[in-house]
Amino acid sequence: MTARPKPPPTIRQRRLGAELRRLRERAELSATQAGELLGVSQSRVSNIESGGYAVSADRVRTMARTYGCADQPFVDALAGMTGGRTRGWWDEYREILPRGSLDLAEVEHHAEAIRLGTVIHMPGLLQTAAHARALMSHIVPALPPHEVEHRVSHRLKRQAILYADTPTPVTAIVHEAALHMGFGGAEVAKAQLEHLLDMSELPHIHLVVVPFGTSTFPSSGQGIIYYEGEVPRLDTVQIDTDHGPSFLDTEPHLLKYRQIVDRMEACAVEPSAAREVIHKVARSF
Repeated sequence: MTARPKPPPTIRQRRLGAELRRLRERAELSATQAGELLGVSQSRVSNIESGGYAVSADRVRTMARTYGCADQPFVDALAGMTGGRTRGWWDEYREILPRGSLDLAEVEHHAEAIRLGTVIHMPGLLQTAAHARALMSHIVPALPPHEVEHRVSHRLKRQAILYADTPTPVTAIVHEAALHMGFGGAEVAKAQLEHLLDMSELPHIHLVVVPFGTSTFPSSGQGIIYYEGEVPRLDTVQIDTDHGPSFLDTEPHLLKYRQIVDRMEACAVEPSAAREVIHKVARSF
């Protein structure tokens, strides 16, 4: 019987490995030197750092100590990321959706809080099924109908984090341009705006709008999602691209995009004024 191929490491496993590699490099140790200090082979160190080998919490603590890391909250957070590959609801899409879609759902699932900024599109976490379907139906190259439905259902299931017993706090910064786009036609667009208003009333959702006429706005038009980890060093940035989500997690990237989202929010009007803008646009459809 042919053995089933080992599934690729999840984004969480890859991130744990990347953080351990960064600690080793800061200690100015090669993988071979680290292996000698840890009593394992160089290949074992490399496999751990690639996310391809499950590592225990005790091993992570030993590695951090060997590498001279004294940031205990950070080490504790890394230890909490250990263990084997955890199956999430997104695994049912593993054979039918791009890897980036699964990574996105996994990062959202583990985020302590989410801050996002959009210019043209509604935030995926706040989209209706009809709005999402209108977007998915115009992807280039065109998707077959069944794949459109798979992507719509995946997007809606991602929104479960907003309805959990302990929902994930979300700050959504939406440019007024996104409110006017009218994807799917007037009926779909108006229902989407009404849904946005309903969601903005939830206590864990902070929705603000950047109105037309704002003189400065720090964004090139890309959607940005900033996921807060258990500690700031484990935050993650996701950038929307035409070929799928792109994830960034180096300290310079985190600092840059944290500042960008801060400045985007500073350009926005507060929630009560944001709802007035949304009401006004909804009446135009």
